[in-house]
Amino acid sequence: MGFGFNLFVVFVLLPFTVVSVIIWLLTKRRLLLIASALGWVGILGIALLSTVVQALTSKIVLNKNDYYGSYIVNRDYFPGKQADWQYNNFRFEIKSNDSIFFHVTDGEKITKTYRGAVDMTAPYHSKRLNIVMAAPTHHIVIDNPTTYRGIWNFYLVFTSPKFGNVFFKKGDWKPLERR
Repeated sequence: MGFGFNLFVVFVLLPFTVVSVIIWLLTKRRLLLIASALGWVGILGIALLSTVVQALTSKIVLNKNDYYGSYIVNRDYFPGKQADWQYNNFRFEIKSNDSIFFHVTDGEKITKTYRGAVDMTAPYHSKRLNIVMAAPTHHIVIDNPTTYRGIWNFYLVFTSPKFGNVFFKKGDWKPLERR
């Protein structure tokens, strides 16, 4: 909790509780004692509610193992022919031996694979992905991706000089259904 909360507990609620107990011992009237107990129940309820809300709304904290897996183009952000084409032509995998395989594909068939290595940095609380590709490499993986974290998941955005931003999410490639 914050500084103001601590001030309230130390300088208001705690002294009120002590005075309530002393008055109860002298007069045997429970009114102030009940008010004090309600104050503590309220404070504990607020603290519990705050903890639950923070756990349900804070962004995911990524570690090294979270990045391992297969990635596909995320067609949800900009749906259409371009996203479908990118989905059918690019995907990559990050392996647990810290290697990355960027695949240029024709649907299910992999036509070319660019190999590289991954490294994790932690300039903040959550790990960031750094990639080092063997030259020559594909224009999508020239630079490190930007990681965008949500509450339950994350996605990677590569900046391509030809396509602009290319969005990838974790997932397995499946053929697109014809519309």
